[in-house]
Amino acid sequence: MQLGQLLKNKGLITEDRIQMACAHQGVTGSLLGETFIKLGFVSSREIAEALAEQAKLPFVDLNEYSIAEDAIRLVAKDIAEKAGFIPLRLTDNSIEIGITSPANILAIDVTQKLTGKQPVAYMIDEVIFHETLEKSYFFLENPIEERINKAVKDIKAATATPVAIIAELSQNLIMEGIRRKATDIHITPTADTVNIFYRVDGVLQYGFCIPKIAQNGIASRIKVQSMLDISEQRLPQDGAFSTAFFNKKYEMRVSTVPTIYGENIVIRVLAGSGPLLRISNLGFDPDNTKRLRALFQKPYGIILITGPTGSGKTTTLYAALREVDLIERNVLTVEDPVEYKLSFVKQTAVNLKAGYDFAMAGRNFMRQDPDVMLLGEIRDEETARIAIRASITGHLVLSTLHTNDALTAIPRLLDFGIDSFLLSSSLLAVIAQRLVRKLCRHCKETYEITKDELALLDMPGDGAEHTLSTACRARGCNVCNQVGYAGRTVIGEIMVVTDEMKELISEGASLGRIRDAALRSGMVSLKQSGIRKVKDGITSIEEVMRVVV
Repeated sequence: MQLGQLLKNKGLITEDRIQMACAHQGVTGSLLGETFIKLGFVSSREIAEALAEQAKLPFVDLNEYSIAEDAIRLVAKDIAEKAGFIPLRLTDNSIEIGITSPANILAIDVTQKLTGKQPVAYMIDEVIFHETLEKSYFFLENPIEERINKAVKDIKAATATPVAIIAELSQNLIMEGIRRKATDIHITPTADTVNIFYRVDGVLQYGFCIPKIAQNGIASRIKVQSMLDISEQRLPQDGAFSTAFFNKKYEMRVSTVPTIYGENIVIRVLAGSGPLLRISNLGFDPDNTKRLRALFQKPYGIILITGPTGSGKTTTLYAALREVDLIERNVLTVEDPVEYKLSFVKQTAVNLKAGYDFAMAGRNFMRQDPDVMLLGEIRDEETARIAIRASITGHLVLSTLHTNDALTAIPRLLDFGIDSFLLSSSLLAVIAQRLVRKLCRHCKETYEITKDELALLDMPGDGAEHTLSTACRARGCNVCNQVGYAGRTVIGEIMVVTDEMKELISEGASLGRIRDAALRSGMVSLKQSGIRKVKDGITSIEEVMRVVV
């Protein structure tokens, strides 16, 4: 079956988009699959999953997989690259490999000949394949952790710390963050040492202990890269720098804060856009997925997504845009920064130095004949007013807000000075979400839930939900680097504003009455959403309690 027809049969693409991609292909000369991806009609992962289903092969997401060193040691990099596969892990009598084409018989033959083991093939995303292959062999040949430990020994033995060692150590600490797929690197001084932590999947992991003598050198090195004042150690500073790693650019946002033991440094690692997901792949349950799809087809109104930093709000916003007919509707966005590039969407980035902020963008978007407007965040009263005004004049407005749950978005907007009647007539829905780590499917284990755990979840009062008697917990294995978790998924509550709730908001009713009305209309709380994930064996009780009060 041809690729276009295969994707069409799976409901991933429509006939008019196939025709548009063919027209684009006629101009550029690129492959049809590449054109689908470039235009944003489908992602490379979706193509790989469709091909895997057609060939009846299992699919593996390399973003949630740790490649085993003993597997890649058996095959040279140039051979694996030429044959189009990557070794994943060894089992007793077989070796698991990732391939990008179901017809890649060469990979099977080469693997069996080189290793003497029976290959077990998995389909993988072609885009991630090349990046993962380069990284895996690079870190195999350049053991970053060993280099950092050697630098620590050299610093302890030296009377004066050489600049070259400090420079290499600083770079390796950042490289280790990239290897661990960390979102933040914490360089935390204490009275006699410097501790390094990495935030992976939303949780801090301990990295290294560095001698105190290296503290000023590391701080100066990072501040020079970030164009900060190395002589200023009494005031906080913010800066940024970028580093390239295998044709991928990593943006580093640096923040320094003076502490009693010296400057504390946090580096936010921005690795570019992640995979572009559909609403159905975010992790919402089927009922909420249907609700979301219906909401994003509305012609006008405002839809807000709330949650703390790093809770996946931007990913959900872009998944929402994929539900909008980008050919028939004019979509404009203003973001800080632009994380995903979408065809047929007019995207702009905030530029505070030039005075271009969310409010200015919102005002000028009204002259661009928009159907859908995405405002990256409602930060102030002016932006809130513009969003409300646009939503009640025939436009669909999507934005984010920092609140703890869906319900508290209402007093937050009222606090911006929004009239309660205007708010009630424009607000379509508020989506509150968090990200929880998914249990590693290779090593999770089932156990009997204790009464104490049920009490933590307030289960006895949850009606039918309290039938939960067993759950899964993390154990740790080589596939997940002994963490017990691999990847993250969303838990969320969706508050759709009904006619009853509109009246309550307009008359200034208490949050309790509005919450009762939302629950009657079918809203599932964040905690209940997490409990459902526990019941399905996707995450653990500990993880739900970590992110939900």
